[in-house]
Amino acid sequence: MAAEARVSRWYFGGLASCGAACCTHPLDLLKVHLQTQQEVKLRMTGMALRVVRTDGILALYSGLSASLCRQMTYSLTRFAIYETVRDRVAKGSQGPLPFHQKVLLGSISGELPGGRGTGRPGGLRMPRIWARCLASPLASPLAHAEGLRRLFSGATMASSRGALVTVGQLSCYDQAKQLVLSTGYLSDNIFTHFVASFIAGGCATFLCQPLDVLKTRLMNSKGEYQGVFHCAVETAKLGPLAFYKGLVPAGIRLIPHTVLTFVFLEQLRKNFGIKVPS
Repeated sequence: MAAEARVSRWYFGGLASCGAACCTHPLDLLKVHLQTQQEVKLRMTGMALRVVRTDGILALYSGLSASLCRQMTYSLTRFAIYETVRDRVAKGSQGPLPFHQKVLLGSISGELPGGRGTGRPGGLRMPRIWARCLASPLASPLAHAEGLRRLFSGATMASSRGALVTVGQLSCYDQAKQLVLSTGYLSDNIFTHFVASFIAGGCATFLCQPLDVLKTRLMNSKGEYQGVFHCAVETAKLGPLAFYKGLVPAGIRLIPHTVLTFVFLEQLRKNFGIKVPS
């Protein structure tokens, strides 16, 4: 009897991302609290204790609905595009895609939903909801207060970041998993998924950090930058390491989310995926 393999269903990426978001959401919330401090008085642990003492344990999950909305739009779409096209092309070529094709596919899969596609409204609502929770719990909804077009503001930078994070996560995960399995020392098990996703999370953090630095500098500027390119030029004057300021805190958030996403995704594929002859 021929052995059977399983491939993911198109919506598994969104479900896996939601599962990861439920685990890592407190880290995102605490990051916003830390960034909105007028003075640096508390670190991560101290801020978490203050939030719990002040508002209770459930306060660590404020804005979770917006996070899940983003995962079921943006993440679901990019996973669906990437995995569907990858599986069809690989089936026709009778082998895995070369890495440069994975990078190209990852760029397209991340750019389309990351900019003016399905993921932008959820991505914009998350920091706004957190900020309003800190300022006024009775603030009016974003779409009502600012209009639907505001839900798609900042689409250019968002699409660029979407392309980079998808290359770092999906393309690098596929390649890392392929390389790990090719050694013959590990099988297709949860440890392999952990190793490959950890590598992918590191790659995604490294690729996205320059854009995140530019976004932070633009958001905190008082009109000294004329645009993204001007901000990049001014940042470059501080040296190449200026683009990687805050790399470790960024990795503390993104790497666990990436690891959990792929661990959940692989378990969904293994237990509920579509059976195909190997």
